[in-house]
Amino acid sequence: MNESITKKILKSHLLDGKLEYGNEIGLKIDQTLTQDATGTMAYLQFEAMGFDKVRTELSVSYVDHNTLQLGPLNSDDHLFLQTSAAKFGVYFSKAGNGICHTVHLERFGIPGKTLLGSDSHTPTAGGLGMLAFGAGGLDVAVAMAGGPYYILMPKIVNVKLFGRLKKFVNAKDIILKLLQMIKVKGGLNKIFEYTGDGIKSLSVYERATITNMGAETGATTSIFPSDEITYKFLKIQNRHKSFTQILPDKNALYDETIEINLSNLNPLIAKPHSPDNVVEVKELEGLKLNQICIGSCTNSSYKDLMSVINILKGKKVHKDVEVILSPGSRQVLNLISKNGGLEILLKAGVRIIEPVCGPCIGMGFSPASKGRSLRTFNRNFKARSGTEDAEVYLASPEVAAASAITGEITDPNSLKIKYINFKMPTEITIDDSLIIPPPKDSSNVKIIKGPNIKEVPLKSKLENEFSQYVLLKVGDNITTDDILPAGAKVLPLRSNIPAISEFVFSKIDPDFSKNAKEKNGGLIVAGLNYGQGSSREHAAIAPMFLGIKAVIAKNFARIHKANLINFGILPLEFENQQDYEKIEKNDFLIFKNVIDSLEKNEPIVVENKTKGISFRLKYNLTNREKEILKAGGLLPYTKERR
Repeated sequence: MNESITKKILKSHLLDGKLEYGNEIGLKIDQTLTQDATGTMAYLQFEAMGFDKVRTELSVSYVDHNTLQLGPLNSDDHLFLQTSAAKFGVYFSKAGNGICHTVHLERFGIPGKTLLGSDSHTPTAGGLGMLAFGAGGLDVAVAMAGGPYYILMPKIVNVKLFGRLKKFVNAKDIILKLLQMIKVKGGLNKIFEYTGDGIKSLSVYERATITNMGAETGATTSIFPSDEITYKFLKIQNRHKSFTQILPDKNALYDETIEINLSNLNPLIAKPHSPDNVVEVKELEGLKLNQICIGSCTNSSYKDLMSVINILKGKKVHKDVEVILSPGSRQVLNLISKNGGLEILLKAGVRIIEPVCGPCIGMGFSPASKGRSLRTFNRNFKARSGTEDAEVYLASPEVAAASAITGEITDPNSLKIKYINFKMPTEITIDDSLIIPPPKDSSNVKIIKGPNIKEVPLKSKLENEFSQYVLLKVGDNITTDDILPAGAKVLPLRSNIPAISEFVFSKIDPDFSKNAKEKNGGLIVAGLNYGQGSSREHAAIAPMFLGIKAVIAKNFARIHKANLINFGILPLEFENQQDYEKIEKNDFLIFKNVIDSLEKNEPIVVENKTKGISFRLKYNLTNREKEILKAGGLLPYTKERR
């Protein structure tokens, strides 16, 4: 056979459809993960479907996003999540145990299995040889109930790595290079499978950095083979019995091939305000910094932190910068505590926070006004840090550590620092005391819901005819952060859709929610790649709650389009993209024969009453997706079919 590892795993998990590009396929999901920013809705949705137990091989609920406890809201959510996990048969990882992707990689991931997570960076587990997908919480709830996960069969792209990384060059630089090459839309409808001799020098943690940030290309997912390096990683975790070797066939067939010579890579950096705005660090050397943040699910592994520790040993953080470091997991924190690394960081003047997402999603540690922050994170969208006018740069831990010493962007090769090859210990102490397994008998478990936890809102069935005003017109690459911001003010409202809906598009149009209520809903018009970034389904639920019936865009990011469908909002595209220019905010649009057009697979003709013109809208929807939209969303669709 000439099969890739992606094709092998897809074949073994195929429940519906044919593995041909563009076809809708339904996959069996072995494992799921949720995190507290998205998990509350996922479990409310699971409960609303009427299921009493998850039907996956393993499901884990993590608390890693909303850990700042300003008032009772986050604590109430955590209690709801813990009692829901106990009730439904889910493992519960408590606050302080670590970031979901890092902990799942270390303690739960199994090569060859499928994983669906309510977080766009779930493909992190691809570094372990899992086929892992990010999705909205409702898709995860359906998977927990035993339902298939549906995607359009992507192209499988061979990213061939050869050569070896030079000193002070990190796996982060590999994925930054790919982003520089293909940009944030270059991975749409593609799965990146990494091969070549270059992968033999990359640890599982390094591979996970690459698959994690593959999400920024728009890719469906990314994956590495499961090989002797994978086995060594699992053996250290005392999970070697979970190992399965999964390699591509010798003459495996791929739809496309991309080659990257690791030996030619130098430290790279992404400039504001996009992960693909990449240049070599040397081009920006000397640019003064106010803040440096080290960590996130991309670069907080034991290897990453040891690189930082070795650079900062005997050094001091520059007086003009603040340095914040968050380990990826409690395991990582314990390791650097035992080997003396934590003391080195503290002596250098680094602020240590608990193993959480924290600054990456604007949950504290926002830069100063017009501040310049260098971060080892995966996204630098405008205002994501929590500061509207901040400049955020993305780079490796090595670049961050070198810059911490000088107070300005610095290539570590410019400093006289001894390079130390990292070696993972052959044995570590495993402590899973903050992971709570579900009880065998949950009949007496009561799910506890605080006053901020509201019921799941539902949408009515799709109408054949409707008319609405255009409430907002936006440009290209609108992110889910633009649609519904994160941060300490908004994230605690994730369980309360009426409350969180007040923040829809609040940073672009502060009156959006008010106007939507006054006009009984409305429409959104957008450019290319609408909804890129986080998988947060709240960016679809909250607009649905406000009465948004359709989004008309040049095209959509994959996960957000799926979320719009899941909540009954029509994702429509311009048949002629020049028609985008002919629509303005407050135009009144009339939709006729919507259901009839969907059933006949014909374009939807829309009349712009304000301008006195008509235009045609296309859609790329499967028959199943059309039925979901007609039902008013995936939740009522699923309940109808129980």
